[in-house]
Formats: sequence, C-alpha cells, structure tokens
Amino acid sequence: MDLPAKFHDLEGASVFITGGGSGIGASLTEGFLRQGAKVAFVQRSDANPFCDEMEDATGLRPLFIKCDVTDTKALQDAIKQSAEAHGPITVLVNNAANDQRHKTEEVDDQFWDWSVALNLKHYFFSAQAAIPYMKQAGGGSIINFSSISYMMGADGFPAYASSNAGITGLSRALAREFGPDKIRCNALMPGWVLTERQRELWANPQALEKHLDKQCLKEHLVPEDIVGGVLFLASNISRMLTGQALVIDGGVVVTG
Repeated sequence: MDLPAKFHDLEGASVFITGGGSGIGASLTEGFLRQGAKVAFVQRSDANPFCDEMEDATGLRPLFIKCDVTDTKALQDAIKQSAEAHGPITVLVNNAANDQRHKTEEVDDQFWDWSVALNLKHYFFSAQAAIPYMKQAGGGSIINFSSISYMMGADGFPAYASSNAGITGLSRALAREFGPDKIRCNALMPGWVLTERQRELWANPQALEKHLDKQCLKEHLVPEDIVGGVLFLASNISRMLTGQALVIDGGVVVTG
C-alpha cells in the first residue's frame, strides 16, 4: 500500500479496529501501521498469518485478539487488553459487519437479532468501553462504518440496511454527548467496495456494470480507497469535524 499522505499525529496513537484482519479492515490496519500507529484489532477467524505479513511489510506488528464482536463481554475485554498493551485508546474504528443477503419474508427473530448484534449493537458497546480511555487521553475519534445501501433504498438485506441507518443515528448521538470531552464521532459510508468476499459472492459482470453506471468516477472501489478517509477522520487535522457522514462511493449518492 502506497499512501500519498502522512498524518504525523497518528504516529504512536493507540488504535482499535473491529474486523481488522480481512477485507476493508485489513487495509485499515495496514494504513494505520504505515502511519506508525499502535494497532490492535479483533476478528473471529485466525489472523496471525496476516499479522506476520504486516510485520514484514511495515516493521510493526498489530495486536490480534480473537473475538466474536457479538460477545459483548469478550469485545470489551479485548478493548481493555488493547489499552493495557498500547496505552489509552484514542482511535476506535467500528468496521466489522456482515451484509448477508436475505428476504424480508424469510427473516426470523434469531436472524434479526444476529444481524443487529453484528452490524449495530457491537458499535455501541465498543464505544462504551473505549470512551473512558479517550477521556483519560484528553480526546479521541470514533469512526463507525455505515453504508450507502440504506441511502439508496437498496433491497436484499433489510436488517443490514436498518442497522446502517441506526449507525448514522448512533454516531450523531455520541458526537453530541461526548463532544465536551473532545471526543469526535463520525460515520463513514462506503459504496460497493470489491473485497475478496464481494468478488466471490455477488460481483458478477452484470452487477458490476450496473453499479458502475451509477458512479461519477468510472472505477470500482477497492479496500485501499477507503483508508485515506479513515485516516483523515482519525487525525486531528479533522479536529472540528464530528457528527457527520463521510461518503466514499465514487459519486453514487450525495449528502446535504
């Protein structure tokens, strides 16, 4: 990854990322490491080979903590472990999500609860655990990954889209409540980012062509395209930006 900018205040920063070992999250972990940050992340699957790769590539090894983010106690314990290893957390990136396709008629209580727990609930409880460390440090930045899906009125995943709308509301509520503590909170809303999972499951030629027609910029997004926006929101260069939704989608939707 070749980053065109250096955010000097992120060097040595204590960063915690959910789902930081694959997809967009892996690019975020690498991006922060290349800024010289101390990165911890959670993921359900084994990410030790990825940590080896990052250490070879950047000279810094991220702290991997195996964790299912729907287990609130395990998630908050991981945040505590991160703070003990790297110092008070000043950047929290809630990235873990699952956009499993589903039909309204087929959703039952169990699936709904699972989807909301993964796509919304863990955002709240990770923030709850990280905020005391940010207060201790004198401020911080929370970056919550949402999606343009609910803004587009996209079908095929109503529970996921509902959670994404909730993330925007949660981000604004946290920004208002903790602004006096110099804690900022913003939502980041990617478009269709072609991770390995997306390519394997849904990115057929017809779907790709249809989506690209909606973009102003005629290139498909890849995980690295999201990193710059996250670094910007994490850095004090955006110190007066809070309660906002930053869209990175190649120009599909507009805000305002």
